[in-house]
Amino acid sequence: MKFRLLCAALVLTLACAAGYAREWNVADNGAVADQKTDCTAAFQKTLDAAAKAGGGVVNIPAGRFRINGNLSVAAGVTLRGSSGTTPFVGWDELDKTEGTVLLAYAGRGSNTGEPFIRLAGNAATIQAIMVIYPEFKRTDVPPIPYPPCIASQHTNNIAILDVNIVNPYEGIRLTNAHRHLLRNVQGYPSWRGLYVDECYDIGRVENIHFWPFGIPYHTGDPFSVWVNRNGTAFEFARTDWQYVTNTFAFGYGVGYKFSESEHGACNGQFLGIGADSCRRAIMAEQVPSFGILITNGEFVGQWESKDSRGVEVGPKCTGKVSLMNCSFWGPFENCVWMRAPGGQFTAIGCNFVDWDISKKGSPAVAIDAGRAIVQANTFLAAGTHVRIAKPTASAIVTANQARGGVVISNSAGRRAMIRDNETPAVVYSRAAKEYYTLMIGSENDQQVIKSWHGEETAHEWNNKGTKRWSTRGSQLLLPVLPGREYTLTVDVHVPKYAVDPGAGLYIGKRQIVRFAKDGTARLTGVIPASKADRVVLDVKCKIWVPKDVMPDSGDTRELGVAVRSITLKAKGSTAKRPFNGNTGE
Repeated sequence: MKFRLLCAALVLTLACAAGYAREWNVADNGAVADQKTDCTAAFQKTLDAAAKAGGGVVNIPAGRFRINGNLSVAAGVTLRGSSGTTPFVGWDELDKTEGTVLLAYAGRGSNTGEPFIRLAGNAATIQAIMVIYPEFKRTDVPPIPYPPCIASQHTNNIAILDVNIVNPYEGIRLTNAHRHLLRNVQGYPSWRGLYVDECYDIGRVENIHFWPFGIPYHTGDPFSVWVNRNGTAFEFARTDWQYVTNTFAFGYGVGYKFSESEHGACNGQFLGIGADSCRRAIMAEQVPSFGILITNGEFVGQWESKDSRGVEVGPKCTGKVSLMNCSFWGPFENCVWMRAPGGQFTAIGCNFVDWDISKKGSPAVAIDAGRAIVQANTFLAAGTHVRIAKPTASAIVTANQARGGVVISNSAGRRAMIRDNETPAVVYSRAAKEYYTLMIGSENDQQVIKSWHGEETAHEWNNKGTKRWSTRGSQLLLPVLPGREYTLTVDVHVPKYAVDPGAGLYIGKRQIVRFAKDGTARLTGVIPASKADRVVLDVKCKIWVPKDVMPDSGDTRELGVAVRSITLKAKGSTAKRPFNGNTGE
């Protein structure tokens, strides 16, 4: 008798457990993975059965299922594929995918219709699925619009886990979807990856990767160019305490956009975020007064561009944008462009590697308006590091480092507090200015050059020393003694592509040194006496691109001439040895 009661209790326990983990399979309702049969009805019938039972898991076996319509996932229901992790697809591999693949056809031609998958109820979940739009063609430029691939509205606790949305027009749209969880999502939406608005309770976005999955990326390809101009990877409007961690965007016009809807703007924490080959890594159109916090970000500008910027704080922004321990690799015109009269910007402990891609003398950090703090950062390239424009309300620039000294241009007067920044390692005394020499491309040449390319080994001189290539707008800023005439000696390599009747070094319209023919030479000229303590020499020549004239070169830089060294000696100087501008000896 006791044995029978024990068995009955065990059966009841197992039945209860099964009730809490009910599962269905779309194949049981006629779904066929032949890529031809429309499986919309079979999928939705299975989802509805799970909803009627109060929730559960709807499983999809491995294979490629055609879905001509739209799917709705009700409260407590999980639509789950067969993959154990996020499905992967590389460039040009759309036909080689494994796991569960849904082929989406609905909504072509409009961005305003019903989403392909709607998470319609609280705790609705989609997991371990790849979505491909078979009608997508990269030759369609601009891309053909579709409604969002996945959307949710007026819900709580929805989840999108381990999903690859390969080539949608818009990836994910969340409106009034509180406490959402997005984790391990990949894809390459062409117009917009993720949009969040009206989230009034904490949302979480983790390990999201928007990159050219299944779509080869080339900087000159019309489709890639369109995304680089018009696409946005992540956009956040009104969302309270948004937590975004370990996310990445590649090849977009904007990596992370902070916009303002009729409901407001975003505040939150953004940790370990990255953007590569984006015209704007971060675009802050508006943030609230409590602002956004960005930590450990890595940012790269659009490849081969002339107008990329790392962080742009737009003119209408009234809140605070805070950056800490971020790295700006380049290519950028400005790593930071602060434009907001009513806003505030802070950069602490950041690393600025490369900027001024147009070679016009642009600064790494441009403060054009508002209030800013630039503290304890490092600058690795030569040029202007911080520019403070006259309209700036307040700027504090302190404790920053740069080889050769931090260069700051201040037009805001006493509204800028500047102190304790690294000063030039080499100081030109009166005696040093009489006779000195400087190796270009070596340590501490930054204070005498403007708008040059980076340091290189001087191959044209049998690897003896270093050099830099000039480009459009290159200048030499040479310390001199007022009222003294100088002899200038310059070691220069003039490629045949740079030769021009007017090529040379100029002070204003006066030619000091002429680049008469191609080759490597030591040229001299006379710098007339002036009242200034510095003369500015402009480099003028033809600009050429190695890739255009050398069949085996992939170098797309705009080059002029290469300079290895310069020497200045004042007329009447009795010094026997020149001062070393690189070492200070």
